[in-house]
Amino acid sequence: MDMQALLQQAQQMQQQLMAAQQELEESKVEGTSGGGLVTVTVSGRGQVEDIRIDPKAIDADDPAETAQTVADLVLAAIRDAERAVDELQQQKMGPLAQGLGGGGMPGLPGF
Repeated sequence: MDMQALLQQAQQMQQQLMAAQQELEESKVEGTSGGGLVTVTVSGRGQVEDIRIDPKAIDADDPAETAQTVADLVLAAIRDAERAVDELQQQKMGPLAQGLGGGGMPGLPGF
């Protein structure tokens, strides 16, 4: 086994990992619910960055019901965005894990 080649390969994988993490950090995904009444924007790392609620979601005649409905819609939109983040992370990081033999690197969490 050529130690120099192994170290070079590890360095390449580290660079690819850092590039993939940077892409995730810069990526944005959206989750929606209620036919677009609520839209949540989440970073590729899973952090909620914006929530937009269409005024049509508000019923001034029934504030209590509206509050619960909006809360449910926000929760559903966040879950939709989380699903999209999971897919994006798998798309960006999955090939790197496969490059490690599919099992990751023993002793390194998340690899």
